[in-house]
Amino acid sequence: MARLVIPAPLLDDVYPERPDATDETWLDRTGKAATGRVLRALRARAAGGNRIVAKVAAVGDRYRHHDPVQLAAEARELRLRLRREGLTEALAACAFALVREAADQTLGMRHFDVQLRGAWIMLNGMVAEMQTGEGKTLTATLAACTAALAGIPVHVITVNDYLVERDFKTLRPLYEVLGIRVAYVTIEMNPDARRAAYAHDVVYCSNKTLVFDYLRDRLMLAKGGYPLHLQLDKAYGEHARRRKLLLQGLHFAIVDEADSVLVDEARTPLIISAEVPAADEALVATQALGIARQLSPGEHFVILKSERRIALTEAGHGRVIDLCKAMGGVWAGALRREELVRQALSALHLFLLDDHYVIREGKIQVVDEHTGRVMADRSWSQGLHQLIESKEGVEITPRKESLARISYQRFFRRYLHLGGMTGTAAEVAGELGSVYNLPVVRVPTHRPSRRVRRADRVLETEDAKWRQIAERVAVLHASRVPVLLGTRSVASSERASALLAERGLAHQVLNAKQDEEEAAIVARAGEPGCITIATNMAGRGTDIKLAPGVGDSGGLHIILSERHEAGRIDRQLAGRCSRQGDAGHFEAVLSMEDPLLEPYRGGPVEWLVRCVPERSDVGQLLRRAWIRFAQRRTEGMHSKVRRQLLQADRQAKTILSFTGQPE
Repeated sequence: MARLVIPAPLLDDVYPERPDATDETWLDRTGKAATGRVLRALRARAAGGNRIVAKVAAVGDRYRHHDPVQLAAEARELRLRLRREGLTEALAACAFALVREAADQTLGMRHFDVQLRGAWIMLNGMVAEMQTGEGKTLTATLAACTAALAGIPVHVITVNDYLVERDFKTLRPLYEVLGIRVAYVTIEMNPDARRAAYAHDVVYCSNKTLVFDYLRDRLMLAKGGYPLHLQLDKAYGEHARRRKLLLQGLHFAIVDEADSVLVDEARTPLIISAEVPAADEALVATQALGIARQLSPGEHFVILKSERRIALTEAGHGRVIDLCKAMGGVWAGALRREELVRQALSALHLFLLDDHYVIREGKIQVVDEHTGRVMADRSWSQGLHQLIESKEGVEITPRKESLARISYQRFFRRYLHLGGMTGTAAEVAGELGSVYNLPVVRVPTHRPSRRVRRADRVLETEDAKWRQIAERVAVLHASRVPVLLGTRSVASSERASALLAERGLAHQVLNAKQDEEEAAIVARAGEPGCITIATNMAGRGTDIKLAPGVGDSGGLHIILSERHEAGRIDRQLAGRCSRQGDAGHFEAVLSMEDPLLEPYRGGPVEWLVRCVPERSDVGQLLRRAWIRFAQRRTEGMHSKVRRQLLQADRQAKTILSFTGQPE
């Protein structure tokens, strides 16, 4: 196994990161694709065995009876050895044993053997696929502490600020007893606080916060940010521009929920923008919506739901010209005119209240489709945000102009060392390998799973589905079984809430509108008879503790009300129950009117499925197969979008390199 060492130049480098392969041709990429799979398989086989477990066991007794003071002294000695000799397997085993003993004493949690394997996989630049509930948060401390002791700054990246702050506060005593400086960064922190936090050995942060801070640094570096300029900049001492940078470079990232961060969220580039005041912004938005409302679906435009875009027909082009004849300004130009109308149609038909956004304090706030959380500082580009504001009758904010942008693919490939962990990576192992050169290694569970999974039930209509769900929840509640009802959107969660309220069933709702109460809601979700309705906010990183005696009644019961666009998201929700060998149940109650099926309606497949009676076994089998087909088609479409974004990123990089701009 190759050693993970710190290249000497990094110690004096201003902003260490891996350079883009700008001179890589299609032939180079083809060669890498041909050999990469074999090389990744060999790396995965070498790192996935039990050898590290045996080595940790062999040195573990050395620290068994140490008190915190002695553990700190051992950490200082090990730090010197790691920096002198490099991160060898033998020293990594010593570090793992030390961290395990420290965790036992400070947190009351001792790493299992499977967690040792998972950490070793990450430390060797791979993704550890560990089933939900296996303690990935604690696993990451082994790799993070070992790298930090070796002098490698570490970013532990997860999907939202709630998990960032929770993990930091939980694990802080472990890091501190080992003399490792740890901090966290959230979106609310000011630049000075962020800069101070990023200077620590280990930093917990969310993927979006980190990437936007990196883009801010790129904007700073763009002002004469070439290596020679930055070296000369040191002469300015405390007034040097480099002291205004937030990050210390991209050394080592441990990505929690790696499939969500590196795959699901990689369809959209991240953009930093600045406001561009325009006196007529409100007027143009109102006019665009007025024109769009005079266009008829089917006749003037078609909604391509599978691609999530709107296309004007020939009749639509002519109708727009007629409607804009008497208007001047931006409506005189054909390209600008039609783009405004398409954006207005998108605002009306593709972006829905309580699904893609919510209204808070009189403002439109974007809801993250993958996590179900509000992104308070995010907005849509190219005037779409202003059109949605006009549509909802709220104050229109100034349009924003792009200053810097980057995709997740390009950003994470710039880390000198990258590892990750998730419970659901097998389905996207090929993409993780080809894009990020990250092999996926499956780690066995600590205890056998006791999850009971019922066959999906597919009903004809939405109303029938929700009646069935309400009846099922009522039966479980009467038996004092805790229930988690998973929904895709805020609107669906509120519909479920109203339905349960009609039946007199007390419940709690966790969605983008109740995010401030998240910790309290999750803490109660495992109590006897508790009913919790939740969007994707409860789908990742949420550990629902079962109250005493709940396991005897079958554990937490999860009901999924809609399939998501990726089967991995469904698996994450199922993973909230039956953790660490606990009892648990999972079932899905779906309908033929679910949004996932919308792009595939009206064809011969739907006709064939509906010909077979719903209540028959064959009818249910066909309906389940059609939903799986729609889900896989959607996954394939999203994969294509990510490939196109990566290709566009390469082209943009080539253009920017030609113009001399660094980003």
